[in-house]
Amino acid sequence: MGTKAAQLDDTLNHSSMEQGNIGKLKKTIESCIIGQHNLIENLLVTLLADGHMLIEGMPGLAKTTAAKAIAQGIQADFHRIQFTPDLLPSDLIGTEIYVHEKSNFTFRKGPLFNHIVLADEINRAPAKVQSALLEAMEEKQITVGHQSYKLPDLYMVLATQNPIEQEGTYPLPEAQLDRFLMHVVIGYPSSQEERQIIDLAESQQFLPFPPITTQEEILTARKAASRTPMNNKLKDYVVSLVTATRTPEKYDERLAQWIDYGASPRATLAMIRCAKALSWLRGEEYVTPHHVQTIALPILRHRIIPSSETEMEGIGREKIIQRLLEVVAVP
Repeated sequence: MGTKAAQLDDTLNHSSMEQGNIGKLKKTIESCIIGQHNLIENLLVTLLADGHMLIEGMPGLAKTTAAKAIAQGIQADFHRIQFTPDLLPSDLIGTEIYVHEKSNFTFRKGPLFNHIVLADEINRAPAKVQSALLEAMEEKQITVGHQSYKLPDLYMVLATQNPIEQEGTYPLPEAQLDRFLMHVVIGYPSSQEERQIIDLAESQQFLPFPPITTQEEILTARKAASRTPMNNKLKDYVVSLVTATRTPEKYDERLAQWIDYGASPRATLAMIRCAKALSWLRGEEYVTPHHVQTIALPILRHRIIPSSETEMEGIGREKIIQRLLEVVAVP
C-alpha cells in the first residue's frame, strides 16, 4: 500500500510540475503576443489534445509568431510553408533522390517532418497538395512508393487562411475540414491592446526566450490531461450538443431552419478531449459544463453546414452555435 501511495504522490507531483511549466509557457507567450489570449489558450489545448488547428484571420495578427513561440518554448522543430498554386505534394513530403555513388535512391524528407508545421494560406494550394498535408495529419506517417515514414510523436499542423481573399483559392472540402480539431477565428486587437503592442515592439521584449518545457513533458501532460475526471452526465451533454446539430428540429425550430447538416462523431470525441485538456490547462480538478461550452465554438464552427437561407440572411455560425448552447439543457 505504501508503495502505491508513493507512486501516486510521484505521479501527482510530476503532473503538477508539468502544469506549472505549461502555465508558465502560456504566460510567456501572452507577454510576447498582445490581444490573442483566446488563440494562445486554444493552441495549447490543441497541443495537449494531440490535434491540429485551422486559424482564420487577417494578415498581421501574430499567427506565425504564436506558432513560432510555442515551438520555441517546447524545444520543437518549426517550419513555415507558404502555400501557393504551383506547390507540389513533393514540396511538402519530400522526394527520392538518386545517389550516383551508391547507385540507389535515398529519401530526402520534406518540411512536413518537423514537429510544428505552419501551413500558411492553405486554401491557396490545389487539392492534391492539401490532401498530402491532411493525410499526414490523420495518419501521422508519409508513404512514398512502398515505404512509409513515421512522423514525430509530437506533431501539430497549424493551417491559416485569409477570410477576405477568395479569388484564386481552393476552399477545403467539409470532409477535410473535419480533420482539424479546432477552427479558430481571430480578430483585431482593441485600441488599448494595440498601444501595448507599440510599447512591446519598441522595447523589443518579443525577442527569443529560452525554452520553458520539453517535448517529453508535453507528451506526459497529454496523458495527464486525458485522465481529467468527466462525469457521465457531462458526456451525455456533449452527445446532446452534437446530436442537436444533426436533428435540430427536435430541439428548436430556429435551429432547424439554420442548419442543413450537422457534426460527425469526430466532433463528439474532439469536445471530450478538448474539454479535458482545457480543464487541465486551467489547473482545475474536473471538467465542468463551462469547459464544454468554452470549446464548443472552435470545435463545431467548421463541422456544421448552415442552410443557404441562413447565409443569405447573414447569420453566422457563431450565432448558430450560441443558439445551440441556449436550447440544449445543461446537466
